[in-house]
Amino acid sequence: MVTGTDAGVDRVVRAITDDGAFRVVTVESSRTVRQAIAAQQPNGTLAGLFADLITGSILVRETMSPDQRVQIILQAEDQKSRLIADSNPDTNPWTRGLIQLARNAHDFALGTEARLQVARRLYNGSLHQGVVAVPASGGISEALMSYMQSSEQVVSMIAVGTYGEGDALRAGGYLVQLLPDVGEGPLMVMTERLKDFATMRPLLEKQMAEPHLLLSELLYGMPYTEVGESVHGFGCNCSEERILFGLSTLPRHDVQELTQQGDMLEIACDYCRRQYKIAPAKLRGLLADN
Repeated sequence: MVTGTDAGVDRVVRAITDDGAFRVVTVESSRTVRQAIAAQQPNGTLAGLFADLITGSILVRETMSPDQRVQIILQAEDQKSRLIADSNPDTNPWTRGLIQLARNAHDFALGTEARLQVARRLYNGSLHQGVVAVPASGGISEALMSYMQSSEQVVSMIAVGTYGEGDALRAGGYLVQLLPDVGEGPLMVMTERLKDFATMRPLLEKQMAEPHLLLSELLYGMPYTEVGESVHGFGCNCSEERILFGLSTLPRHDVQELTQQGDMLEIACDYCRRQYKIAPAKLRGLLADN
């Protein structure tokens, strides 16, 4: 369900080294992030955090649950403000985001009490969740690495980032996962190599973050096989039916008050800002159903 005015799509590339030592996922998320930012309108540091969370959710889903939904919530130090990234599988996978700031809050402070929560569906239908602290120094990338190690028990090196703004904004990231067959030699080589890829911003600035190019740079000199490629974009599953369902959960007297006003009810989706107009007759139908 890829939507929006940008006709292009972002890409994810997956590979495994031929010696079975590493699994690598690279992602370009520029278009997805641009449209998520356009819908939520964050600025400055908040925009960067939001963008990194969007990219991180795509990486986690593509690595751990490519056919299942992944939702990541970043909760600020005030315990009231939060950022949400919601990455979904589909014929063309899509991701959306939401910014919820506490009343009168003008920024999004991480501090020592910030937490990152990851929730994903397992193939048996159960829900897997993990919560980790967000290091002030490493931000989203380090928090995601902490989550992968503590909740998934998989050592992973992760970097997400953005560069630029507006229509020129570029975003992307990578994940290098240690597999059980990794030997001491390949591990030492990869550890040294990743020092040159510690942050994504320089790579994005130099336009070296295209997924295939980034993959070849990360695994330079290491034989590997690409095992998959997919597209993704910004999207939302909102609909008039979902809006009506949400209204049906309101107290009956609230729905009655809306119908008595006799005006067309205008509601915007919190995620994508799409506008919906609900006719009074449909509101009265909710009262009849109840």
